Amino acid sequence: MSELTVERQDDVAIVTLNRPERRNALTASLMVSIAETLSGLDADQAVGAIVLTGHDPAFCSGLDLSELSTSATNLRIDETGRPWPRLTTPVIGAINGPAVTGGLELVLHCDFAIASERAAFADTHSRVGVMPGWGLSMLLPQAVGLRRAKQMSFTGNYVLAEQALQWGLVNRVVRHEALLDEAVQTAKDICSNDRDAVATLLTLYDDNAADQIASGLQREWTLAREWRDRVFSPETVGARRSGIRERGRDQIS
Repeated sequence: MSELTVERQDDVAIVTLNRPERRNALTASLMVSIAETLSGLDADQAVGAIVLTGHDPAFCSGLDLSELSTSATNLRIDETGRPWPRLTTPVIGAINGPAVTGGLELVLHCDFAIASERAAFADTHSRVGVMPGWGLSMLLPQAVGLRRAKQMSFTGNYVLAEQALQWGLVNRVVRHEALLDEAVQTAKDICSNDRDAVATLLTLYDDNAADQIASGLQREWTLAREWRDRVFSPETVGARRSGIRERGRDQIS
């Protein structure tokens, strides 16, 4: 079974993280597939918008802790600071369930997000014992404000869907059963506009934020590399796994 599936509805591509038995946790191979798939869809002239979602019950639980606590090959820290390259095709997050740590970073790299009532968001980097490498330290305060971002990162506690809406992390909260239809319809609204105009506007938005984000990403990448080389231990992650999962279940059950 593929870790990532792609479905077409006219000129909308629906990309689904497809490891439901592992709550769509990120392996090294899945991370590569996400980047390659979105890049390929961006190059496809028949695609006008992309919807990124997860196979229930979760959107993405972050790095696969089994892999992280053994080979740690999914602890990818590179200078791009992105889960996928910059695109000219809009990406809408359809957040169907918990989006945690690396999963939260996927949400932050979407151009905007629509959430199911079952969605929940948490930054557990400090609980796991890793540093963000996909720009969370820049993108989360940009989305929710600096103080709220610090609260999320320092506590590791979950923010539920309605609070995420109030904070500006998502644009809309809808019934779980209606989520994909709502996201696809929004994507079709985008596709109904002039493609070149949409692509240029997307580039303008990204370029206008690029200088500030680029310097922040460089600092985050440098710190994350130093942290990994000096502090990170797969064995420590392994020892914390059960506690991390139990605390998450308690907060969103």
